[in-house]
Amino acid sequence: MLRVRLTGRAISPVVAGSGDMVVVGRAPQSDPPSGPDLSCTFVGLDGAAEHTSRTALLIDVGQEVVRLRFAGAGEARLSSLFDAPAGARRVTLSRGMTALLDEGENQLTLLRGAVDSRGGFTDLDLDLDVQQVAVDDEADVPDTGSVLADPDSDHTTAAPTLERFGREWFVALALAEPWLVGQDDYPRPPSNREIFERVNEWNRYAWNLVRPQRVDDAIKIISRLAFGPADDPFTQTVGRSQNVRFAVGRRAAEVRLITQDDLAAANRKAAAHTQRPAGH
Repeated sequence: MLRVRLTGRAISPVVAGSGDMVVVGRAPQSDPPSGPDLSCTFVGLDGAAEHTSRTALLIDVGQEVVRLRFAGAGEARLSSLFDAPAGARRVTLSRGMTALLDEGENQLTLLRGAVDSRGGFTDLDLDLDVQQVAVDDEADVPDTGSVLADPDSDHTTAAPTLERFGREWFVALALAEPWLVGQDDYPRPPSNREIFERVNEWNRYAWNLVRPQRVDDAIKIISRLAFGPADDPFTQTVGRSQNVRFAVGRRAAEVRLITQDDLAAANRKAAAHTQRPAGH
């Protein structure tokens, strides 16, 4: 038999055993799952941002495995420690993805999922501890009840994003391109000049990005949107600016400010310019 303990700053501790399902979100009871003999515990996230889905994730506790199904409109990062040569796992989840939780400690981070004290947004961390227990120990699982949110909550709003084909959108695309094409071992982030040239290649117009300061300004806007004011590395780090730029590119891809579809759209735009007849 399995036992899962769910804890986090935004919730009261919840314990579930084999045969149970835990539904977590901004207002999870508004759209409950259905099934024969399904025992659900609804966990509302205190301080969740309006763009956090009413049902963000479902934790299905089986007899031998614990399956996490991510149903949120945003993204989440799953991290866990387990007995393996690499020693750890870290994956990014988007809507519809499923992952099996490892025995022991797992951490799920809803990226940009909470409102901070200044009215901006920040990440929301949840801890899931998975343990094998003897059958007799199942009687010791406390009845935590259901933590209910407001069933009349507003519909989920859209997460903060970038204007498509705008200046910051193209700069973010240039920064995140290595992660979008699977070259995240790229030795360094692109320079200001490289970003300007890439944007000009895609769009045939690069605003004022020929000036390095304008590139830096765009990256700061992207960083604040990707991390939120509370976690913005430009306000928290004293390290090299190149390290911050690397982090911003990775984060932009991770929270899907920029996607592979966006990269394909930019490449189509560049191809259209190339194929356009002379004089047009």
